[in-house]
Amino acid sequence: MNTIPNISFKSSEGATEIEFLPLAELFTRIAKDPNHNPKEPHRIGFFALLVVTEGAGIHQVDLKDYAIRKGSVLKIAKGQVHAFQKDYSYNGYLVVFTEDFVLRYFSKSSVNFISHLYNYHISDPLVENSTFNDFFLEQLTQEIQTESTYAKKEIISKILEIYLLKLERLAHKSIQKKGTKKHQELFFDFKNLVEKNYTKTRNVKDYAALLHISSKHLNKIVQDVTLNTAKHFIDNYVILEIKRSIFSSSLSLKEVAYQSGFDEVTNFTKYFKNHTDLSPKEYKATL
Repeated sequence: MNTIPNISFKSSEGATEIEFLPLAELFTRIAKDPNHNPKEPHRIGFFALLVVTEGAGIHQVDLKDYAIRKGSVLKIAKGQVHAFQKDYSYNGYLVVFTEDFVLRYFSKSSVNFISHLYNYHISDPLVENSTFNDFFLEQLTQEIQTESTYAKKEIISKILEIYLLKLERLAHKSIQKKGTKKHQELFFDFKNLVEKNYTKTRNVKDYAALLHISSKHLNKIVQDVTLNTAKHFIDNYVILEIKRSIFSSSLSLKEVAYQSGFDEVTNFTKYFKNHTDLSPKEYKATL
């Protein structure tokens, strides 16, 4: 059985949280990496926007093919699996940015509206017939190329944030939900329970018990909707909340650990490092 590789954010020199690439440049860069074939399914550890400016083709997201053409935008969230077609016949750009960039620069209210960032399991990645792609690309190119570094990332983030909000409004009427209606309802119940109780338990069995179903059934529901396990969903949510706490509060790491439901700082550190490859202290030092 083939495993789906996980691809982390790798930028060019100086681009640590966001990058804007013509597809031709992207494939030239990837060609130098024998370990990554973008035309095979791979799971990304960052966010990406595929903006099509010319031509038409197919792009696969979460093992489903999407027909894309000029005016199309594919929103690919952290944790999703995607693949380029073998002989693509379209041009465009790929905008890639990290979760840290979102947490640092986007307003919380915007993140709540931009559902595909963290709720990709309930929204369709494809937005069609966007009339504002060219303006977005022009504004982003202009700001990236400007020599002044004063408030540069802040301005870039607002250009991107507004663009994502406009895409969300355009896509709002055509949300597609995955899984059966019953599975969707149970998944949302599970999601709400995780948000309410993640500081008390990270155990799949506990959430299954609260839902009055078996752990096996819960895993089946979550996999139908997200293509990931219930444990993966819980851990991703906990790590996100820890990062938010580190970003947005003046709490010490010890206080963040206790606030996040860890009795021992050593367990908190081990858990965070297992999922991010950094200790909380190392992560905080990057901010």
